[in-house]
Amino acid sequence: MSSTPTAAATQPQPGPWLVDAAGLARDAAREEAADRGYDPDSTVGSYCGVRHEDDVSVTHLFDAAVPGYGGWQWQVTVASAGEDFPVTVSEVLLRPGPGALIAKDWVPWEMRVRQGDLGIGDVLPVREDDERLVPGYLSSDDPGVEEVSYEIGLGRARVLSRRGRLDAAERWRGGEFGPRSDMARSAPQPCGTCGFYLPLAGSMRAAFGVCGNEVAPADGHVVHVEYGCGAHSEADVDTGAVVPVAQLVYDDSRLDVDGVESSGAGLES
Repeated sequence: MSSTPTAAATQPQPGPWLVDAAGLARDAAREEAADRGYDPDSTVGSYCGVRHEDDVSVTHLFDAAVPGYGGWQWQVTVASAGEDFPVTVSEVLLRPGPGALIAKDWVPWEMRVRQGDLGIGDVLPVREDDERLVPGYLSSDDPGVEEVSYEIGLGRARVLSRRGRLDAAERWRGGEFGPRSDMARSAPQPCGTCGFYLPLAGSMRAAFGVCGNEVAPADGHVVHVEYGCGAHSEADVDTGAVVPVAQLVYDDSRLDVDGVESSGAGLES
């Protein structure tokens, strides 16, 4: 009966002459540190162990006490074709260790720009493959956009795709003028019933419009149909209610008289 090799048996098993080559690896690390302008005595630290690469090579690890590289290691890979062959240094690298502080993955600059970053005079070109836009001659599945395109013959070079409209709708709904904002929660009625509410065209019409009330906090902004504020056109405040005021009562039957001492000189007639 044949048995399946265990995971340990399939792991690389380099010869002990490679594992014992830590001294050679340290000398290589010191030489690399000196070539980089570091002091080998202070930047090549304690031995951290060995990592098996395959059956002919291992990597020896040393602490790297290099300023600005906390938690990094000198990693020296040595190799040998066999016990009867010399051990040679394949490469020396300064690499992050398990607890090293490293930079986050690189994010292209066009993906790092956020709302409010664009200033006066700044130009932000749109990527050619931006999935939020489609060519204007393609069907946008937006009745409002299609109507405009037919009227002028072709329309704009590019228009919002369905993905672009959904992204905008989600962003606007969760923003300052969405239905869950503090202002909307305390409003007497929603924007959808306000006379100052100007609905958008096309597929956005059902959920969004623009506020046209100059005294409202959202004047000139896109608002959700369920947003609202205290400047609603149908807001009704009862101004005829009489607010009771406590009556002030003065007791004129009692007078407090302060005595005035005579100066000693009488008035002569």
